[in-house]
Amino acid sequence: MSFTESQEAAIAASREKVAALHNELVRYGLVVWTAGNVSERVPGTQHFVIKPSGVDYDELAPENMILCDLDGLVVPGTPGSDRSPSSDTAAHAYVYRALQHVGGVVHTHSPYATAWAARQEPIPCVITAMADEFGGEIPVGPFAIIGDDSIGRGIVATLEHHRSRAVLMANHGVFTIGKDARDAVKAAVMCEDVARTVHFARQLGTPVPIDPAAIDKLYDRYQNVYGQEPQGGLK
Repeated sequence: MSFTESQEAAIAASREKVAALHNELVRYGLVVWTAGNVSERVPGTQHFVIKPSGVDYDELAPENMILCDLDGLVVPGTPGSDRSPSSDTAAHAYVYRALQHVGGVVHTHSPYATAWAARQEPIPCVITAMADEFGGEIPVGPFAIIGDDSIGRGIVATLEHHRSRAVLMANHGVFTIGKDARDAVKAAVMCEDVARTVHFARQLGTPVPIDPAAIDKLYDRYQNVYGQEPQGGLK
């Protein structure tokens, strides 16, 4: 398969970004050993970049990130194509096919959020940081076995009509989506942070939910006013 010069540049940029962002998963304690993955849709193409399966984080580099088409098939003859892609590749591919506005997908087994997933319990919106980032509770998706696009189908079915950019896949872990890979990594970091805080709150008693009207106001302010160049929510 041949790519234009601009597409080649976009693929190289995504390889650099995805390789570097895996370090953030380690930095924030969201993964152990070789678990977890980051992917990014390559702008201007029908492809995405994802990490190889079972490779130590210290060994990840732009040249061993794997380029796949939107069916999750490795593009032959490209750097990294001699390796197997992440075992979650089919799930990522399904999300990209189904949700055209999504530019990045992340999967972690971060401990506090995954503990909620093990209980198959949504994280209730009881702190303003959740209202800001997720626009409400963080929902639970269905249980699904790794290996085909079942996980992707569950992610899409749960999030396509929800403001949350994170889903707790039952008995499994966290998947997040974003405008690009960095945005999805941020969602994964914030998901673990609020999962931990709400867990602590429950040790003290019953957390008090935020009024839905206040959640809407907080979400709108954070997405459209906060920061230097706000661009609105994902959708």
